[in-house]
Amino acid sequence: MAELGRVEVAPVNGETPFADHLGERVLAVREIAASDTGRLALEITFDSGRVRCNTWSGELRLSSK
Repeated sequence: MAELGRVEVAPVNGETPFADHLGERVLAVREIAASDTGRLALEITFDSGRVRCNTWSGELRLSSK
C-alpha cells in the first residue's frame, strides 16, 4: 500500500462483502475497540458503502453496510 494506498481485491464469485466494492477507492479506515469486551473491529469505507470486519470468539466476521 505504500505507493498510492491502493489495495487490489480479487473477486470470489461475489461471496464476500468486498465484492461489491471492486475497483473503488478506499476513503477511510478506522479501528473500533470495545474496551468492556476487548473486541476489535476494522471498518473500511468505500464510495458506495462500508465493510466491517469484526472478531467474535476468535472468528473473523465480515458485513456490508
